[in-house]
Amino acid sequence: MQGGFPIDLILFAMVAAFLVLRLRSVLGKRQGYERPPQAPGMPDARAARVEGVAEDVMPARGSGARRNLPSPQSPVGQALTQIVEQDPSFSPNGFLDGAEGAFRMIVAAFAQGDRQMLRALLSDETYSGFEQAVAGREAAGETQRTEIRSMHEMALEGAELRGSVADVTVRFVSDQVNMTTGRGGEIVAGSDAITEVIDIWTFQRDLTAKDPTWKLTATRSG
Repeated sequence: MQGGFPIDLILFAMVAAFLVLRLRSVLGKRQGYERPPQAPGMPDARAARVEGVAEDVMPARGSGARRNLPSPQSPVGQALTQIVEQDPSFSPNGFLDGAEGAFRMIVAAFAQGDRQMLRALLSDETYSGFEQAVAGREAAGETQRTEIRSMHEMALEGAELRGSVADVTVRFVSDQVNMTTGRGGEIVAGSDAITEVIDIWTFQRDLTAKDPTWKLTATRSG
């Protein structure tokens, strides 16, 4: 309609704002570092450990993925306990809920070249690397297609507390489709085949900051 107000732009902005706020409210939410409750009839995971295996495995909420949580006695578990002591709202399970949401949002934002979303969820240094890749893709006239078909596993692989700054590392195992096409639609990288991908991401937050967002600071392949 000529002269009409761009209502669709307002709606998109509201949706993006809701997603960021939802992610902020989920990452780190819950009280204390607690093991997940045992389902009736299930054996105690601690009794099931053999020869030093120090992880509990449980299905992730919503996605159907397994999640591996470290034993509280392990070095990673002890670091997580230190994080809880400074931020009682933090919990490994709650963190993994938010980390999966962040993973999906960042992967989608990178494929779409959504700099605003990336800026909100990445550290300055990490954003710079992502932005350069997006800019290079745009300059070449290339289009990225990335689809996360399923999440198989999430594991808390590392944690560190330096003063009030906490780092938590998560390993994601997912089935993805990754394909880059050129100006003419030709495939220049990847394919439309489903491939298992292992990503290891580190999130960081100053626990004394008012901003509750854990930002992505490092990525590597498993």
